Amino acid sequence: MSGLALGVEVVVAFLLALFLLHRYGDFRRQQRMVLFATLLAWFLCFLIVFTIPLDVSTTIYNQCVTDKRQLVISPVNRSGQTSNSSVFPTQRVIQVCHKPWSYIPDGILPVFWRVVYWTSQCLTWLLIPFMQSYARSGGFTISAKIKTALIENAIYYGTYLFIFCSLLIYVAVSPQWHLSWYDLRTIGITAANTWGLFLLVLLLGYGLVEIPRSYWRASCHGHLLAKTYFKVAKLMTEKADAEENLEDVMEDVRAVNETIKYNHPLRKCIDTILRKCPVEYQERLGRNMDDYEDFDDKRNPYPSRNSLVKLHKQVIYAVQKHNRTQVQWQILLDEAFHLEDVAKNETSSTHQFIHSFPSTSSTHQFTHSQPKGCFSKYLYTPAVEWYWECVCRRWCNRLLAVALCVLSVGVVWSECTFFSTQPVLSLFAILIQLAERDYNYLYIEMACFITIFFLCYCVYSTVFRIRVFNYYYLAPHHQTDAYSLQFSGMLFCRLTPPLCLNFLGVIHMDSTISHQQRQQTTYTSIMGSMQVLSFIANGFYIYYPMLIVLLCIATYFSLGTRCLNLLGFQQFMGESDLTSDLVDEGKELIRRERRKRQRGEESESRRREWRERYGEQKEKYAARTRSCYSELREAEDSNGRAGQCSTEQCDQSELLQDVEPLDFTGDDTLELGDRRETLLQLTLSQSVSVFLGLSGARQLVSGWG
Repeated sequence: MSGLALGVEVVVAFLLALFLLHRYGDFRRQQRMVLFATLLAWFLCFLIVFTIPLDVSTTIYNQCVTDKRQLVISPVNRSGQTSNSSVFPTQRVIQVCHKPWSYIPDGILPVFWRVVYWTSQCLTWLLIPFMQSYARSGGFTISAKIKTALIENAIYYGTYLFIFCSLLIYVAVSPQWHLSWYDLRTIGITAANTWGLFLLVLLLGYGLVEIPRSYWRASCHGHLLAKTYFKVAKLMTEKADAEENLEDVMEDVRAVNETIKYNHPLRKCIDTILRKCPVEYQERLGRNMDDYEDFDDKRNPYPSRNSLVKLHKQVIYAVQKHNRTQVQWQILLDEAFHLEDVAKNETSSTHQFIHSFPSTSSTHQFTHSQPKGCFSKYLYTPAVEWYWECVCRRWCNRLLAVALCVLSVGVVWSECTFFSTQPVLSLFAILIQLAERDYNYLYIEMACFITIFFLCYCVYSTVFRIRVFNYYYLAPHHQTDAYSLQFSGMLFCRLTPPLCLNFLGVIHMDSTISHQQRQQTTYTSIMGSMQVLSFIANGFYIYYPMLIVLLCIATYFSLGTRCLNLLGFQQFMGESDLTSDLVDEGKELIRRERRKRQRGEESESRRREWRERYGEQKEKYAARTRSCYSELREAEDSNGRAGQCSTEQCDQSELLQDVEPLDFTGDDTLELGDRRETLLQLTLSQSVSVFLGLSGARQLVSGWG
């Protein structure tokens, strides 16, 4: 049972990372190394988060064993007057130490933490930055991409190497510094955690306020619908820019394709570029297979290889942006249609949820779409959907927002008071100490997991939400580019270790913060003693998290959104005139798209109606035609006149061969409603003519017999 919990957490962390990678990445198109590096980075970070509660419960059990051993050696400790091994300030009676259900034997966690931590650090500081440049390179060969990546990362790696060498020389020549290899390693870990903590507080201050507020606003359909209209207007502009950019790039590709002939040495590069273009542009451009032309002729200027590399990079970027905006446009339209349906159904007296487009409600990718299969038929009925969408969802969002708000207040209070150990002011430290007094390991692990999961959710969701122009953007539905995927993996690896250290400090399981003599967790022992740099351990790590209060206040009053709006970056603000204009524009765009989709629905319904009404007649006419023709051929064979037919007989046979089943499913029947009756009369007249021709043919055959 001891290794089962750790094994289950490894599997769960891997499945979670794989699910997110499938949602944001594209397994079919993106490079395998990019997907593997991102998956490994996310998996290691989630594994650290899931294993911390097990490390805490194992450490508390080991502390119990140590305290019990000290009671046997020193009876004075029984009174609790001289023992300071317990974090809890009151007296505690040592009971029988029962192993937790998730106990991990000695020797496993140290090796586990070393492998996980150092692998994640190698990814974030060495491998992923190199692979980012490799993925963005427009080179046509692996060696060219590696060369480009090395050149782009020369300044990056050179800066870190210069700083490290300077500090190493300073330590070597300073007589007051006597640092061992262990101390140098601790300094490196401290520097990395300091960088991560600096960014962690910024992201956490935003997430602690924005996440509860987003759930509360999700319960207000009017606000949510207005914000969706705003997104539609912005995305329409971005979609138009992406289409225009793609057209410009394809025009450059067309010019280069016409210039470089099939016998040119750079023709392979052109073919590689053409394969990255959309299919419709590939068919339009084709391959330049004109007559042979001497490429040594200097009259026609040919592009250089570097210009083709640049063009290749532009094609990749333009196609990725165009595909992303197209997918996001359809998803946003489905979301807007669904929210409008919810607003209409709220006043329904039948309590039955009615979709505007029932045929597409279960086929689009929007998450609020009607489920498919037996679940939607027997359980998620229109009545159940009405109560969920119009009644229950709103209150669930509000209850969840209140619960998250309480957790946010507890986190802010604990971040500002976790340095106080006498008395203990951190709320999460008090909860853990109460459970530690009774050795309730299940409660300890659940409290640790809920707390650290909420912290990670606030930080990681902010990483998934932020967008730095088109430089970094995590788009769902397989629309995230390789650079953004790797950048998110790099951020996760840099944020997770300081987040876990901060969590251990909040619950007073880090002796560097609590300044108490007790057994440390295996994770903090791997991190090393932060007292090597006392100004960081006793200053920055303790007082910098208090800045989270100011960040929460700034987020609550939307100071960042207001600043971006002043700088010209359009943000959703209810009282802004620009926001109102964009909302009205988005509403008009939704009306236009709704009319377009309604016309498509009507055309599809008419096509289905004609198919159901005349499908059987069409099959009946076709069967009669085939039977009459076969009877005629049999009669000819029986009389021995297969090769000697008269002119009239040949005409009859030709007439029967030309008879084909009439198609009533063509697009002509769907153009105009006022032409239906005329078309029906024409169809019936053609059918009568066919029958008359067949009857005459039969009489002719019987006469021959």
